[in-house]
Amino acid sequence: MSWLRRNDDGISLTLHVQPGAKRTEFAGLHGDALKIRLAAPPVEGKANAALLAFLAKYFGVARADVELVSGDTSRHKIVRVHGADTTAVAALEASLT
Repeated sequence: MSWLRRNDDGISLTLHVQPGAKRTEFAGLHGDALKIRLAAPPVEGKANAALLAFLAKYFGVARADVELVSGDTSRHKIVRVHGADTTAVAALEASLT
């Protein structure tokens, strides 16, 4: 899957983020990216903070283990998750196929 890459210490995700949604959730695929709707508004880094917290909770890691690699002010982002729970990764992959 082009939106998911496995690394030695976790995974990297290519994301398309839609801030200002009714709720925070995975929303399927958007081209070669995983689409995530965020309830947080796109102001003063609130959407990025909400995104990283959402991914940390989903993948069962500490917030410090989720890193925004690129796309700070863009809807297109790359995020690295160190030590992601393999069961959660497999469940996410299965839900999108």
